[in-house]
Amino acid sequence: MKRTVEPSTYHQITKFALLALATIVVSGAAVRLTGSGLGCSDWPTCEQDRLVAEFEFHPMVEFVNRLFTGVVSIAVALAVLGSLRRQPYRRDLVNWSWGLVAGVVAQILLGAVTVRLELTPVTVMAHFLVSMVLVWNAVVLVERSDPDPPPRVHPVPSLRRLIQALTVLTAVVLVSGTVVTGAGPHGGDDRADRINVTLQSVARVHSILVLTLIALALVIAWRVRDQDGPLRTRLTWALGAMVAQGAVGYTQYFAGVPAAVVGIHILGSLIVWITVLRLQLLMAPAGAETAPRPLDQQDLESSTYT
Repeated sequence: MKRTVEPSTYHQITKFALLALATIVVSGAAVRLTGSGLGCSDWPTCEQDRLVAEFEFHPMVEFVNRLFTGVVSIAVALAVLGSLRRQPYRRDLVNWSWGLVAGVVAQILLGAVTVRLELTPVTVMAHFLVSMVLVWNAVVLVERSDPDPPPRVHPVPSLRRLIQALTVLTAVVLVSGTVVTGAGPHGGDDRADRINVTLQSVARVHSILVLTLIALALVIAWRVRDQDGPLRTRLTWALGAMVAQGAVGYTQYFAGVPAAVVGIHILGSLIVWITVLRLQLLMAPAGAETAPRPLDQQDLESSTYT
């Protein structure tokens, strides 16, 4: 008999997948910030004549990061297998788990291209942004698989639009941050090209976008100041993460962009992205029923869960 997976167990599996994906973003940043991006100059082997890296700092940093891809692959495989064996079966969870597979495959191929092109800024930027798409996919899977989800909120249309704008602006801030990275001093290797713009100019644009994001979050916070419940709680977490991230960003800029602070900033970008996504996913679809109705078996099988 095929072994089934309980909803609570599957929820933990999806959390593990999200943690693994977030961790490899940070470990990938460590590769770049330590100048180890070309510690292994070939792919999938470390060098043309070596599968395993030499026991030296830069090759080992890059090689360990590649090995951690195996942990991510295991986590994603568990998410897929768990969705297929979860009872009751949910087609939406199966589809979203396969999305993780597609994203990991894309990342592996893009990582190979990035190494082959010797860390060109465009490929490094794309590598990070695809990771953010993967994290989004994993957050959706975690939220949808929750066996005891918080009640969805039905905000007025103007508040809904503000929260949607907050999510879009957060994505724009992430993109602008990659441009700053492409112009900055931490290219992953001394041989890596940099974007032909001044760091000061792109950092200024990025900071204006961040301040606009915080201002928008404050407007939303004012709109929900008299409300209690998960909407206000998740907004508080998102706003706190934004303010902390802004403080770290200004610190790294005026401190001369030290690698350690940049690493904290990358971790902060992950936290901001996840908290904003959780806020967005708390909203019920536009036009959804105000009062929830029980799910029947047909609902479960046709993935009408929202």
